Amino acid sequence: MLFDLGLKNEFRDYYDVVTIGGGPAALGAAVYATRAGLSVLVVEKVLEGGQLNLTTHIDNYLGFPTIEGQELAKRMKEHAHSLGTKFLNAQVMRLLIEGKERKIEIDDGTIIRAGVVMIATGADPKKLGVPGERELTAKGISYCATCDGYFFKDKDVAVVGGGDTAINDAIYLSKIAKSVTVIHRREKLRAVKILQDKAFSNQKIKFQFNKVVERFLGTKKLEEVILKDTITGELSNMKVEGVFIAIGLTPNSDFVKDIVKTDEFGYIITDEFMQTNIPRVYAIGDVRKKNIRQIITAVSDGAIAAMHAAENYFV
Repeated sequence: MLFDLGLKNEFRDYYDVVTIGGGPAALGAAVYATRAGLSVLVVEKVLEGGQLNLTTHIDNYLGFPTIEGQELAKRMKEHAHSLGTKFLNAQVMRLLIEGKERKIEIDDGTIIRAGVVMIATGADPKKLGVPGERELTAKGISYCATCDGYFFKDKDVAVVGGGDTAINDAIYLSKIAKSVTVIHRREKLRAVKILQDKAFSNQKIKFQFNKVVERFLGTKKLEEVILKDTITGELSNMKVEGVFIAIGLTPNSDFVKDIVKTDEFGYIITDEFMQTNIPRVYAIGDVRKKNIRQIITAVSDGAIAAMHAAENYFV
């Protein structure tokens, strides 16, 4: 279960800081906490780096004009490891609050004690919740263009959404697919201007504005999409072999929703130091209620939380 970095014999049942999740926020916290002399354990159920591993091209992280997501994730992890951070591949089942002590229970029943816990579980792609979506997921419907785009080489595909992620996906897919149609429920995109300019100037990208997906059709695989006009209510058919849904995120906070305060969408509410309503419990990265969810803001969350914890609970 422990990530094989020669750390198995060093694993113990207490760490000053335990992060639940291993994305940029957690790794940022790990770097700052270890530099402050604290012991740190990063618990990640899949792969350290989080959503970075699903991103092909990054051009907005300071110091790296262009870098692949997996490469940045690798560098972040290596940086944290070089300073003494320990890593555990496991899923956290419960957060336990006992007096001043914080504990987590992982999927094999092991209890790990911590001085502070940092929830860095991120957020997952939202579903449309329309007929045919569940049945045709992985049969033409995807939530990750960089993961599955290769399978749609020279085919007609669509992207649902109008934000940064959706337009990034459309631009990426235009290099692979025959054509890309962006389906957006409003008359204007929400993506930043530089992405809009790239998309509008790309001859392989088309747009269906004021449209929503009514249902997906297909037997063994996706064959077409039924669209509904948000103004007239008129229905129309669109033949596609692939649809990539990029309409937002759902925070991974269910396992702590009865412990820490969240907003109506499930994002964890924190103060300016990333601390929740429970002392010694922080929320960092995409799982936290905030306006901007970017790699640089996630790392910043981790740094702020780590410094606050070091200065207030380990003096």
